[in-house]
Amino acid sequence: MIPPLATRWRSMDPSPCPHELHHHPVDTMAPGQVFEVTVHTSPGPTSGTFNRLWLNLIGSQGETPPLRVNQGKHHLLAGSACPVLVQVDSSLGRLVLVRLRLEAQAGCPNLDWHCSRVEVRRLAEGSGSRPEDPETQVFLCDRWLRAADGDVTLRSGKLMLQQDETDEKLKQRRLEQLQLQQKRFRWATFVEGAPRCMDAKSLSELGPNFSYSHNSLNLNLHYLKGFVGRAEAWTSFSELEMVLTHIAQQNSTAMFIRSHWMDDWYFGHQCLNGCNPLMLRQTRLLPPRLSVTSDMLRPFLPEDSSLEKELQKGTVYLLDYEVLDGVAGNVINGKQTYLSAPLCLLHLNRQQQLVPIAIQLQQTPGPDNPVFLSSDPGCDWLLAKIWVHSADFQCHQLMSHYLRTHMLGELFCMATLRQLADIHPLHQLLMPHVRTALQINFQARAWLLAKDGLFDKAVGCGLQALPIVLSRASQRIHYRSLCIPEDLSDRGVDTLPQNYYAQDALRVWHALHRFVVSWVDLYYSADSDVQQDSELQHWIDDINTHGFTHDSGFPRVFQTKAEVSKFVTMIVFTCSALHAAVNFSQVDFGLWMPNCPTSMMRPPPQVKGSVTEEDIVSFLPEVSSTCRVLMMLAQLSKPSVDFVPLCHYKEALFRDDAHRRLLEEVQAELKTVSEDICERNSGLELPYPYLIPRLIDNSVGI
Repeated sequence: MIPPLATRWRSMDPSPCPHELHHHPVDTMAPGQVFEVTVHTSPGPTSGTFNRLWLNLIGSQGETPPLRVNQGKHHLLAGSACPVLVQVDSSLGRLVLVRLRLEAQAGCPNLDWHCSRVEVRRLAEGSGSRPEDPETQVFLCDRWLRAADGDVTLRSGKLMLQQDETDEKLKQRRLEQLQLQQKRFRWATFVEGAPRCMDAKSLSELGPNFSYSHNSLNLNLHYLKGFVGRAEAWTSFSELEMVLTHIAQQNSTAMFIRSHWMDDWYFGHQCLNGCNPLMLRQTRLLPPRLSVTSDMLRPFLPEDSSLEKELQKGTVYLLDYEVLDGVAGNVINGKQTYLSAPLCLLHLNRQQQLVPIAIQLQQTPGPDNPVFLSSDPGCDWLLAKIWVHSADFQCHQLMSHYLRTHMLGELFCMATLRQLADIHPLHQLLMPHVRTALQINFQARAWLLAKDGLFDKAVGCGLQALPIVLSRASQRIHYRSLCIPEDLSDRGVDTLPQNYYAQDALRVWHALHRFVVSWVDLYYSADSDVQQDSELQHWIDDINTHGFTHDSGFPRVFQTKAEVSKFVTMIVFTCSALHAAVNFSQVDFGLWMPNCPTSMMRPPPQVKGSVTEEDIVSFLPEVSSTCRVLMMLAQLSKPSVDFVPLCHYKEALFRDDAHRRLLEEVQAELKTVSEDICERNSGLELPYPYLIPRLIDNSVGI
């Protein structure tokens, strides 16, 4: 029999125990031993609960009955520590787990509880208080618990690979946890042929550990809301300028773009440093779909050169939007809109400027699909560039932004939750980077990409086009394109002058890679450890099975530590730095709407020489759809309340000595990168701030 519990209250410092990550095993429990169990509530203002808390100590040879922790005047208050004394008459063996269970209390709100940790300390037999062994066994929780969760078990000790488990109860707990996770986190299909997502009907299914808050909008929407009901065309560029002045007078980037958006040099600069730096690639062989000739382009090349020589030198670049070929435009405000699939040729001239020289608006050559040249009348050439910008907007939103960061982030999060136990070192490293993808993507599918959502009401790629484009784009993704060094090299943009995205992305990638390599080295002594890690192999299999229907080039299995380190670096970069580059930049480049038209109200021109400035305005999206999109871009460009800078972690396990040393190294390197970028930007007329590490969110949080 277990005698009645003696309980007492004492004030304790809620700060984390310095030994909380180290496994200090409690010796085999002998009959008559007494243990002090201290339950810590996290210090957040809403961390406490009215619910009853029951606790069991589980040893290798048995367990205690459920023990009531909080009763009478003892409460689970925010930042509190609640100890109970547990006397054990029969041997439990070695203490391996602590089980917690919340129970709603009649007449009180059923509030979630954020548990920091549970500490167990053995007291000298019969003393009741004097510690026989000053070491404390710490069972980290560091998450929200709910009454609906039922029994939750905590284990102590360091992070551990599955093959290193020796205790049978811990092995069983690990297996049961993954089985529960696989039942809770089920796969669903949003778009056939694209990475799969989480099966959920409401946000409440996510639970508190996968929910977070947003900030208020950062744009003065007072000047936009009144335009939303105006379903008609803008009257002139002057009217657009008036609105821009009201909403963006403090945005120096937007005002710079308004002044230079018609300049060819800026068009090329934006291909490298705009909100979609992922489309441009070097070409040494012109695609047969582009009907240009050497003679046609000779006026735009150096006098002593030719198209063939420039192709050989590697100074010719291509934007190809064939993913939009044949896709029908949306119907907005009852009016048909139009999409095109342009091919745009650019040349790196001897002034080291990347400038467009030829644009074909559709993929199939023909007499009604002229090639526009930079020597054409100004309005013809400007309209051709606007069509490219509009196509780029569709590809940026659906491919570079939603698919390559949001959908992949959710894919990686789901596989991690389903296949890597929470004690697995890669689970703990990855979750701060992927956890938020579940909520933001659910919200995107429910609001932005659903009937009556933004894409349905205001974007050229509407609900009929969206699955076509996402499916096609998914078929074009390859693993190399997600790994920054290979992507920049394969596209031939890694050494382009003034390519600040490439410069900054490479530095951030290499810093992250060094950090991940060191993390992997902590837990995998040799490549054979990787090969024997069954959870790791199931994880990459889950990613492949539910990621892409084609051969994406992802590893099918992991053979080496180097392969694991590269793949994990890709995930961390994708969900943090890449998302920062393509998301937080979009409001700056989109506020001047002609620079990023969300739709086009007239079909692409089939002849040259018939366009005036007034005609150009009539091609642009109408007032209401323009303002709907600007309001949403403002919201998407604002960091969440829970913003955490890159490689900064709130989780307690990152304060362990070994982990802390790695964090100090990578944070110091990223701090240097931040300082260098800021120094460079101080000398630029148009700075590139989107990959400053201290401004990069750890995850896809918006």
